[in-house]
Amino acid sequence: MTWRIFPLLGAFLLIIGVPFLLRPAGGTSAAAPGVPRLIIITPHVSQISAEFGPAFEAWHQRTYGSPVSVDWRGPLGTSEILKLLQSQYVAAIQRGDIAPDGSCKPGTVDYDIVFGGGSFDHGRLKKGDGVVVKIEKDGKLVSKNLPMSIPAGFKQETLDELFGKNQIGSGFLYDPEQYWIGNALSGFGIVFNRDLLARLGLKDPTSFEDLGNPSLQGLVALADPRQSGSISTAFDAVLSNYGWEKGWRLLRDMCANARYFTNSSTKPPIDISLGEGAMGLAIDFYGRSQAQAIARPGEDPAHVRVGYIDPKGTASIDADPISILRGGPNPEIAKRFVEFVLTIEGQALWNFPIQNAASPVYNGIKLGPKHYELRRMPIRRVMYEKYFDNLIDRVNPYELASTVKPAGWRAAIGIMMGAFAIDNSHEQREAWRVLNLARASSSFPRDTLAEMERLFYSWPETPGADGKPIAFTPDTFSQISEIWRRPGAQRPLEIQYTKFFKSQYERVLQLYEHATRKAAS
Repeated sequence: MTWRIFPLLGAFLLIIGVPFLLRPAGGTSAAAPGVPRLIIITPHVSQISAEFGPAFEAWHQRTYGSPVSVDWRGPLGTSEILKLLQSQYVAAIQRGDIAPDGSCKPGTVDYDIVFGGGSFDHGRLKKGDGVVVKIEKDGKLVSKNLPMSIPAGFKQETLDELFGKNQIGSGFLYDPEQYWIGNALSGFGIVFNRDLLARLGLKDPTSFEDLGNPSLQGLVALADPRQSGSISTAFDAVLSNYGWEKGWRLLRDMCANARYFTNSSTKPPIDISLGEGAMGLAIDFYGRSQAQAIARPGEDPAHVRVGYIDPKGTASIDADPISILRGGPNPEIAKRFVEFVLTIEGQALWNFPIQNAASPVYNGIKLGPKHYELRRMPIRRVMYEKYFDNLIDRVNPYELASTVKPAGWRAAIGIMMGAFAIDNSHEQREAWRVLNLARASSSFPRDTLAEMERLFYSWPETPGADGKPIAFTPDTFSQISEIWRRPGAQRPLEIQYTKFFKSQYERVLQLYEHATRKAAS
């Protein structure tokens, strides 16, 4: 049958497409014959590779007295990078190029380093998701996951000197076993349009609660957490910091204000700068970069039309790591790259202005990028202690980061938000509109309003193994999430949940219309 060709066609397109996706990125230099080459696969934009590549090459020549070239591959999404690496390691194991204990020759895989992405994804590299070897245990062959990354191998006193306490908020700056090392920090906060907010009579936001302001109906730009891992992290931070009841209520309010749900986390900052939205959730460097892109020469960042904040005490601040890959072609040069990005010179690339006459000098080297202002937060505390006035974005992430540990509810975000908001976006917005009209009317019947509130914020039940319904609560969440993981269970339940929310929103509209007709008669 015709449909049978589609999986084969998809595999064929992936095979022929990967070489084009993995063409050298900006910052790749032409290596002279015999010059060692460091191959980096990355989700980072080309401006980052264009700054870090030449800077590392110059530093390596000065520090080690020998040349090296950097070959960048990407940018690719972290999920695509993980899939690509999984396929390489599985193939190498099948060929016998990787022993059951993980030992292998340099060059077993094509890449030396994964540079960038969140600690969650680099944790998956450490776990060896999808990469399985057989080892002998108690006389039997058993399966175990093989880490795709390897420990960086720094002395603990070196890490202590570089990082101090291994903590940012509730997370780590580096993996305690050194399978990944953080080199920058990523925040997840609010990007906003000052001009549009002023026309609405609203001030710059200070907390995530501002995204739920009813005055912003149709003016909040959000990414779909089912498509964007970074935005899922932001929603998870809101939920964990505010708690189950208040957190879910806030997520539902901000979704009800949504203009759209995009599959790209880069879209909201752009649209907000164009006046297509007033506020949205964004990764810090997307928000700050967009603000910089539309700023007039010399304009104070505090007065640019587009602003960005990490709400103090509730912002999710995560390490942006580097992982050295098992079996990469040049493991020693890979470690030296990690060493470089943690120097003062390397850290200054993230948030210093483009080099100028006033740029500070360290060990005879002028600090800062040469071509692009990257607007990322450096990870080393010394950059905030000694170089704070040299930063473009004068915020200290160590003061902003939430210390609340993730509550473990992340798995519910895509499923429930898809049902109560994304797949019911029109119905939810209409119910939200009339709910706020009722709230604003002193003559609207209070008992009817209370029922509308109950319906709007209600939750569906989930059938248990014994057929009895299970309420959606923090106490039952682990039980419900286990049901979702059963083969074939999640999708039918998503459909069931979506129908439930739709009926609740329709009932909210009916109650409002009935009450207003009755008042008019």
